[in-house]
Amino acid sequence: MYVGTSHILLVDDEKSFRYRASRALQDAESNVTAAQDDRGALVRLDGGAPNDVMVSDIVMPDRVHDFALARMARMRRHEALGKVLRKPLADAELIDEVRRALAA
Repeated sequence: MYVGTSHILLVDDEKSFRYRASRALQDAESNVTAAQDDRGALVRLDGGAPNDVMVSDIVMPDRVHDFALARMARMRRHEALGKVLRKPLADAELIDEVRRALAA
């Protein structure tokens, strides 16, 4: 399940999912930066760190919701809109989706 030395920004308020997804992506040789909310994600995007793909939860309590974070990321980095995946999400499915996004 190799996705290369890509840079993934992972945004999710659920600590256990962030940890598991980060580990799976790191095992697939990706560099992962994790944020627990939209504010943390925007700080990382505005900081200019490399980011090939952003994987984000859609519904996070007391924060932006729906696809607002994706729209803000796209305005900052001119990134393409993504695909909606449903949790629970198997590690292999996450890695396959990241691989597809990187190939696009």
